Amino acid sequence: MHTTTTHFDKLHPIINTLFKKRGFGKEEQKEFLSWDLKNLPNLTHMKDMDKAAERILLSVEKNQTIGIYGDYDVDGTTSCALFWQFFKSIGHKNIILIQPSRFVEGYGLHKSSIDDAKRQGIDLLVTVDCGITNNEAALYSKEQDIDLIITDHHTDANEQMPEAFAIINPNRRDEPEDSPLKPLAGVGVAFCLCLQVKNLMESEGKKCPSLYPLLEYVAIGTICDLATLTPLNLKLVRHGLKKVKDSSYFGLRAFFTPEERSRSIIPSEKLSFQIGPLINSKGRLDHPEKALKLLISENSEDALSYYAHLHECNSERKKITAEVFNQAKQQVLDQIDGEEHIISIVYQKDWHEGVIGIVASRLVETFKVPAIVFSNAEENGIIKASARSAGPLNLFDCLKRNSDLFIKFGGHKAAAGLSMKRENLDLLRKNLTDDLKTLAPIERTLLDQFDLEIDITQINFDLLSQLDLLEPFGMGNEKPLFRCVGLKLESFDILKELHVRWNFCSSKGRPLRFKGISFNYVGKWGVLSPDQIFDLQNAKDSDLAVYCNLSINRFNGKESIQLMVDKITLGPLD
Repeated sequence: MHTTTTHFDKLHPIINTLFKKRGFGKEEQKEFLSWDLKNLPNLTHMKDMDKAAERILLSVEKNQTIGIYGDYDVDGTTSCALFWQFFKSIGHKNIILIQPSRFVEGYGLHKSSIDDAKRQGIDLLVTVDCGITNNEAALYSKEQDIDLIITDHHTDANEQMPEAFAIINPNRRDEPEDSPLKPLAGVGVAFCLCLQVKNLMESEGKKCPSLYPLLEYVAIGTICDLATLTPLNLKLVRHGLKKVKDSSYFGLRAFFTPEERSRSIIPSEKLSFQIGPLINSKGRLDHPEKALKLLISENSEDALSYYAHLHECNSERKKITAEVFNQAKQQVLDQIDGEEHIISIVYQKDWHEGVIGIVASRLVETFKVPAIVFSNAEENGIIKASARSAGPLNLFDCLKRNSDLFIKFGGHKAAAGLSMKRENLDLLRKNLTDDLKTLAPIERTLLDQFDLEIDITQINFDLLSQLDLLEPFGMGNEKPLFRCVGLKLESFDILKELHVRWNFCSSKGRPLRFKGISFNYVGKWGVLSPDQIFDLQNAKDSDLAVYCNLSINRFNGKESIQLMVDKITLGPLD
């Protein structure tokens, strides 16, 4: 497998300072920047791994029908595609891919899913990115003589684990607390199982193709599911990112333009802000089938057709999301009564269930506190929610203390889903508010922090190219947020009544100019409007402090430095 080395003695001073702030010495820096796949923890060192791999190989040898059952989000969809490509590569064609509808079956494995598997003649059913809490369905699968292998990464939260043939989950209760595999996404766990099948085949003298191309799916699922980017996940994602733009999989190639393929690196933002939302969009509005068909397309014509369909679907999803977010935001504003705002809990019966997770995330970004967004699940008084945490808070634990109020509940530290009776909403709001009040604000809020203050004169292409060394960015390795000083606002433009394009110049020294962009800035809560910034800086003759990420804007073959502006305040020492 490919490895890449980095020269550690030639890092930009700002990169060195960022490492020092993280407490990284030379060895930690080397491990963080490493591409070495030979120096990974044992990916197959999980409970039931041997048992599951042997059962899969038995199915292959007997030409049994294997069902792959995955969640409808990006992690589940990429996991299904990964297994499909793996079995295709070893010549096993009796594979059936199954995904539930968010609006019919809902999340997880169900008894109806087992009935469907039975009707289709499935002998072995493998879940991906779900199953750890589906005890009833697992028992039913056993009764129907279908061997069930659960692969998951969500918290093992029930009183007992499901009665499955095998359960592979780095977060199951009897895995070591210090296991380096705990941060794996569902697609990472699926990859590990394929690796063990490969090892078993080769130990028996059978040939198995390289699994290296499958890391492309691992990269997409890991970034988009917000899995923590530990050194293990960083390495897996880096290799997937390196290969994905030149993928041999027609469906993945459809995501990239010729210009993007010509670049040396694909930024992780391409996955999190473009590819992920496209894959997710179909499952958010109806059934995820076409997203999965895109990922396993066998020719470019089919791939481009599915890609175009997802584009249309994502445009519709954006419109719905904007409408629901504006209504949810207004509900929160109406709830704020002068006291400290602890948690955003909102509900409206007709909100589209498929976008409430996105809306919850945006409420966290806006109000800096945890958010739970409810909509009607059914007509019988049952409401369904997506929850998102803020800062270091383990929201899953907070919700678990109220599990007696819920009909269904699952998730992990940063995100969860639940359903309950509408009549329990006020009690849940009170319980969570009282609970969170006992914590210091720093433990339960998204703090306005920045990584480093830099002068505008320090921004150049050399710095931008070295920031690429820190890729991929994501959970646990956020893109550095800088506070840039020494700036004046020359002018600005409002785009589509929502976004702002900024034109900055240096306030002293040699004349420098930078362009900036802020998406969804107009009407953003808690920030100065562009007019206020422009008028106040002139009235007070004050410099600006611009909080931003740094990026390269590429247009018509030309490159320019662009400030991705989060907020702007007056004065460098505000």
